[in-house]
Parts: sequence; structure tokens; C-alpha cells
Amino acid sequence: MNPESHTPELSFIIASWNTAAYLAQCIASIVASGVSRPFEIIVVDNASSDGSPEMVEQRFPGVSLIRNGGNAGFAGAINRGISKSGGSYVCIVNSDVVVQKGCVDALLCIMEKNPGVGMAGPQIIGPDGEVRRSCMKFPTLYGVFMRALGLDALFPKSKVFGSHLMLYRNPESSGTVEVINGCFWLVRRTALEAVGLLDEHFFFYGEDIDWCQRFRRAQWDVVFYPEARAMHYGGASTASAPVRFAIEQLRADLHYWRKYHATASRVLYRALLVLHHSVRIIGHGAAMLGGPGKRETSLFKVRRSAACLFFLMHLPCKPLRSKAAS
Repeated sequence: MNPESHTPELSFIIASWNTAAYLAQCIASIVASGVSRPFEIIVVDNASSDGSPEMVEQRFPGVSLIRNGGNAGFAGAINRGISKSGGSYVCIVNSDVVVQKGCVDALLCIMEKNPGVGMAGPQIIGPDGEVRRSCMKFPTLYGVFMRALGLDALFPKSKVFGSHLMLYRNPESSGTVEVINGCFWLVRRTALEAVGLLDEHFFFYGEDIDWCQRFRRAQWDVVFYPEARAMHYGGASTASAPVRFAIEQLRADLHYWRKYHATASRVLYRALLVLHHSVRIIGHGAAMLGGPGKRETSLFKVRRSAACLFFLMHLPCKPLRSKAAS
């Protein structure tokens, strides 16, 4: 992408699926963000039907475009992009992210000063400037229980009632963390080669927790640096089918638990998911009585949790996917 060099130091990888307007804004923001190193941008399109690949070809001829024949999922698309990239650092960015000026250089500086850092991530803000959750802890049965009962939301500043989402955490506190949310990662190539590619069993969710777990087990630090910032719209690809993607979230959560936990823990985890959605059905069902303004939203949430509950009750006790994993 940078005409001064044919050997990029940094490779941006963007997975695309039916987010043409967001994707155009994302690419433009990378170019305008003031990255000081030679870089390339690779877009891997998961068979979009909204003209996303054509938009990239017409508006951004310097971007490398890879067209998948079908929807390979987030992990599959990113893995294909990584395999075609050449940078010493790989920056994985969601298509609905807007990279702020100086963000990437700040993260590169942190990584170059700290050779033990394998992954770094910025502070994520929303479209209206509010600070969003950018990192979290690995999930535990206790935290999942607190979340199932909604106690982490009722007492957001309490570590006792907190879940792995760490609603109590100071969002301006930098340092080593367990998980950086997967909308924006800067990864060292040597760390990536040691850890391996994303696990493609995670079709759309959960790959962030899994990859950070693998980085940690390979003795690479994962660092959150709030001085660097990126804006994330969130939900751009999932808005058209929220119930379907709620089920995908469940699939990912269950795969993660199978991968890292023993049988007894997996049984308890599944029971807690049933509790979680049962509590939501009761709570949102009661909220429907609050008046017409709340009825439509609450009804949707009841239907979503009911679909998740149905999925859990009818889920076979065997792997959900057989796609190759790293």
C-alpha cells in the first residue's frame, strides 16, 4: 500500500461480509491514520452480496482483495489473509472499525520496546465517543454464574459479583491483560508463528478468547494500551440475523469450554447457560408488562433467549464442526 516500499513491515488484515459502507470507512481510516511504516492492506471477502469486493476494487486499487467462494467465517478469512501477508507485524481489524490517527504507531512503539509482548490492543470507543470494553478475563464457572444471575450488571463496580467481562475495571488502566477483544489486534509475526493461526472451529465468536489463551500458554504477553484508540461501530455483520448469531455465540462458547475444561466443568457450564437464558426469558417476559415502549424490544429478547435455550436442550454431545483448527 505504501509506494515507498515493496516489502511491508506491517500487514492489515480485514475480514469482510456485507459491510461495504463500513469497510470503505475502515480502509480510508487506515490510510489516513498516519502509519509511519510501509504497510499493506489485505481484505478477505466472505462472498458478500452487497458489492463489497467491487467497492474495494474500484475505490482502493492498492488494496489486495481475496474473494472466498463462501462464508469461511471470521477465523477462516483472517487465516487466509495472514497466509498471504508479509509484514513483521500483523494488524487484524474488523471491517466496522475506524482507526484513529497515531493508533497503530503507538502500539508498534509499545511492542518494539517490549520484545515479550506478542499482542497489543487499543482502547475501543463507540461512535458517540463513549469508552467501550476493550479487554476481559478468561471465563470461569463462578463468573459465568454471576453473569447468569445478572449480578455483574446489578453491581458493575464489584469484583465479588463481577464476571469475566470485568465491568468494574478502570478502562484507562494499561498493562498486561488476559484477553483483548477481537475487533482490533496488533500481533508480532514471530509470536504468531509460535502460537499458530486462529482456530477455525470458532466460526464467528470466541476466537479472541482462544487465541489470547494460546498466546499466554506460549509465554507471550498480551497488552492493553488505552493511549491508542480505535472506534468500533459493533454488530455491523450480525445486525441482519441477531438470533442466528446468538446461536453462533453459544457454539463458540461451548467449543471453548470443550477445548480447555474437563467433562465435569463442561456439564456445569452447560447448566449455567440454561440458567442464564431461563433467567432472561423470565426477566424480559416481565418487562413486557411495562408498557408498549418496552414490549417490542423485550419480546425480541425473549425470543432470542428461547431460541438459545432450545438449541442448548437439543444439542448433541459431540463436536459441532469438523473444520480444521490450528
